[in-house]
Amino acid sequence: MYTRYLTRELARLGHEVTVLSGPPYPELDPEVELRRLASLDLFGGEVPFRPPNPLSFPDAVAFYEVALMLTGAFPDPKAFGARLRRLTGEIERNFDLVHDNQSLNWAVAGLAARGMPSIASIHHPITVDRRLALEVAASLKARVGLHRFFGFLPMQAKVARQMSRVITVSQVSALDIAREMGIPRSRIAVVPIGVDPEVFRPLPEIPREPGLICTTASAAVPMKGLRYLLEAVALLPETRLVIIGPHGGSSDVAVLIERLGLGERVQLAGAVALEEMVRTYARSQVAVIPSLYEGFSLPAVEAMACGIPLVASSGGALAEVVGGLAATVKPGSGRLLAGAIGRVLERYDEALARAEQTRLEVLKRYSWERAALLTVAEYTRALAGSGA
Repeated sequence: MYTRYLTRELARLGHEVTVLSGPPYPELDPEVELRRLASLDLFGGEVPFRPPNPLSFPDAVAFYEVALMLTGAFPDPKAFGARLRRLTGEIERNFDLVHDNQSLNWAVAGLAARGMPSIASIHHPITVDRRLALEVAASLKARVGLHRFFGFLPMQAKVARQMSRVITVSQVSALDIAREMGIPRSRIAVVPIGVDPEVFRPLPEIPREPGLICTTASAAVPMKGLRYLLEAVALLPETRLVIIGPHGGSSDVAVLIERLGLGERVQLAGAVALEEMVRTYARSQVAVIPSLYEGFSLPAVEAMACGIPLVASSGGALAEVVGGLAATVKPGSGRLLAGAIGRVLERYDEALARAEQTRLEVLKRYSWERAALLTVAEYTRALAGSGA
């Protein structure tokens, strides 16, 4: 979403933009060129974690990619960088600046070292994901596996420190990046991201279903706090829950749903188109973001832009992003979430009226056009620093 909307606005401002991406490939505006760097897509393919037939490997890097996966590592950042390195000369000849979207690989570091003006977007430090996952790891084997999976993090920290500027999405993320990755705070710019008001909008023709709650599960990780929302639903017998996202049906979630006796009250919608997501917001009474940590939370902003009452944890930057706009509770408590959801449902007409006013404020605060203008200011700063 970040790549899709930021590049669209950059193109509308008159800039020439080319996106070099591995899968999953972003959907881009017609004015933005997409260069596909084919990979094996080992974690997102039809059969995740299963190595394909070597005869189908797109290039020699694929053997490296498979080897990393088979030893428990997440290969994408390093494999993408290996493929990007082949284009170094072309990039230096044809582009004024490189903007890395948190791949933070050695190829990007090499370009920066040779004087290419280089900026990185870091939405939040992934060290937070690792720490939260380790806190709930059930065994020594699981802990060792997590350290191996996140083995790309030392590389990313070193590369990030070589960027002339780093862009992030909230003040909380800026402080966390400075602390966790060793980047001076003075080199980090905060550029809040936006919401598309033409897509994320109220649909008053769709009636709201009493007691229906919705949430998104973009990743099957402890950081998203889905277990606490399920515990909250178990405490609210008149409610039902729709989980949007490809990872809502993970094995851990399925086990918890069964243990809490929520089988008939939880719908796993899976990955859905944006319009279907908006329709789900329109028919639900409350949207919930139960995350333990967020660097920003696009789902929170998108839900509020749809005019639905929102309950969110205060984890990470959520308090900063939704402050004064939505009900917030301390993260990591199903009981607190249940209380906040219950209060919204008890006085629902008032909550809905506030949500309609909240939408207007959200559209003022979070604009992709504004994000692009602030990003261009950082480009100009990087170019001036390089002598270009």
